[in-house]
Amino acid sequence: MDIFQEYFFQRALLGGLLIGLTAPLMGVFLVLRRLSMIGDTLSHVSIAGVALGFLINVYPIGVGLVFALLASFGIEKLRKAYKSYAELSIAIIMSGGVALATLLFTLGKGFNINVMSYFFGSIYTLDRTDLWVVSGVAVLVTAFVAFNYKEMFLLFFDEEAAGVSGLPLRFYNIMITMMTALVISASIKIVGALLVSSLLTIPVACSLLVARSFKRSIFWAILFSEVAVSLGLISAGIWDLPPGATVVLMLISVLITLLAFKRGWRT
Repeated sequence: MDIFQEYFFQRALLGGLLIGLTAPLMGVFLVLRRLSMIGDTLSHVSIAGVALGFLINVYPIGVGLVFALLASFGIEKLRKAYKSYAELSIAIIMSGGVALATLLFTLGKGFNINVMSYFFGSIYTLDRTDLWVVSGVAVLVTAFVAFNYKEMFLLFFDEEAAGVSGLPLRFYNIMITMMTALVISASIKIVGALLVSSLLTIPVACSLLVARSFKRSIFWAILFSEVAVSLGLISAGIWDLPPGATVVLMLISVLITLLAFKRGWRT
């Protein structure tokens, strides 16, 4: 197929596969901690950073990344202040992100079209700088999980025991939120801010239907994500469809198929 010979599609496929690896890798830990909505929160804050980047003529994804990192610190601070209402921190930061983005949209009416592309994704416009950012985030997140796998496993399944054993809970909580912020910031140009949380959660939802252990759930989540990203981008390229939406719909199709099979097995 001629589309595979196009450099823009090769960059899109490489960027998609890298995010297809890192998003579900962090998503497994977020879902198990019941923090699935953190993706929506950080993506809205990232969009505010992107809007500011266009306004001050600085690399938008870089500014969005900084905003997401600051938001991750804010979430952890609020979670500490509202220990019994952890989800409140997510709602507060999301509200602030939406409000700030709205304000920046108003100030920069001339670049609204460019910013809107980050809402729905513009994977075909990935340039070399974008790929370096996505690759760096992929390496950093994968290395963090690989070197801290045992500690994170203990933290997510028994936080009290992890604290008693001397595990620095605050450090790991902040690092996990920061890694998630990096993944989301790197993903918004690929699948868009409105869909980025889908890559964090839907592959994990699929994996939980077939996996029988924590390690296998990570493997299946990444596999489902990579398959959906590959098939979604190829389908979008061939039939001229929106790539971000096609990838997410492909994931939902996989989830529906697994649910149907699982229901069939039970009957």
